[in-house]
Amino acid sequence: MIEAIAAVTREANAPFTIEPVSVADPGPGQVRVRVEAVGICHTDLVCATGALGAVFPIVLGHEGAGTVESVGLGVGKVAPGDKVIMTFASCGKCGPCHDHDPAYCASFTTLNFPGVGADGRTSLSQYGKAISGRYFGQSSFASYAIAEERNIVKVPAHLDLALLAPLGCSVQTGAGAVMRSLEAKAGSTLIVVGGGAVGLSAVLGGVLSGCGTIILVEPQQDRRAVALEIGATHAIDPAAGPLAEAVRGIAPGGANYIVDTTGNVAVLQEAVGLLAQKGKLGMIGVPGALDAAVQMPIVPALTVGYSIQGICEGDSDPDTYLPELIEYLEAGRLPVEKFITVYPFDQINEAIKDAHGSKCVKVVLTF
Repeated sequence: MIEAIAAVTREANAPFTIEPVSVADPGPGQVRVRVEAVGICHTDLVCATGALGAVFPIVLGHEGAGTVESVGLGVGKVAPGDKVIMTFASCGKCGPCHDHDPAYCASFTTLNFPGVGADGRTSLSQYGKAISGRYFGQSSFASYAIAEERNIVKVPAHLDLALLAPLGCSVQTGAGAVMRSLEAKAGSTLIVVGGGAVGLSAVLGGVLSGCGTIILVEPQQDRRAVALEIGATHAIDPAAGPLAEAVRGIAPGGANYIVDTTGNVAVLQEAVGLLAQKGKLGMIGVPGALDAAVQMPIVPALTVGYSIQGICEGDSDPDTYLPELIEYLEAGRLPVEKFITVYPFDQINEAIKDAHGSKCVKVVLTF
């Protein structure tokens, strides 16, 4: 085992505490990573409430990036010293995994949310007692993390890991929703609801897809400004007046694609009415209640022909899509630095407070 420091969540809705933990040696097919940067994602904060089945105490974190410290038996994808980013876990055995669609792995929920492996075991302990440490197959709110070979991707050594870390979830989810899930066509109209890291990544996905009109709906002025800077053609304050009127003033025929990152039922209900003929609404945002539901009016669905699609991880196949995003980043076409703010790891609680207080958009913690 190796000693590390970690941000531990001991009970639902409790603040993170920086504590020493012990990290197991990598088993067969596993990789131990010295974490250098990790993004804070909204899903981490939802899990910290206990809403998604987290087993406390737990170490969260699922946008880790760092250097391979050691590898287990049979690992050939990476070697000690390689720079890597970590992403979601998948089983590699089910139908979706065999079809290169691991975001819809049949075991996604059990492998990613509770913080223990499929065998019920964890990779972390403290004073001889187990701590949940397999969250999203990594638990990277720690200076060392155990990941499976499946959920790591090797990255160029010269790139800034603080910029790469969010690609493991937020960026691939937002950009992938537009590029992969909805397969947005060049010249089309895209609306993105919510200007957090996922929403701004969806804006970038629209730019990379060649969308002709890209509208961000976001109440915070600074986030609207960032969206316009990175390629949105319009930014709407939903508090300024009727949203439908504002959208139809820009796109009279409605939107070909809408990506919702809020998970707000009322917002989703209104978004349906903004779709063009045969438009598509992609739902990314996690709602506050697990039983949240959207009512779908049947007749408009039949006459307009719209579709509503749930989206997980931007339909990403990390081994192929993350390298694609990295190429865009290297070429200056994925300017995620425009909405990333870096904090020291031990300031995790202050960083979350600042994000909630609108002082920053995407927080990345560094060791």
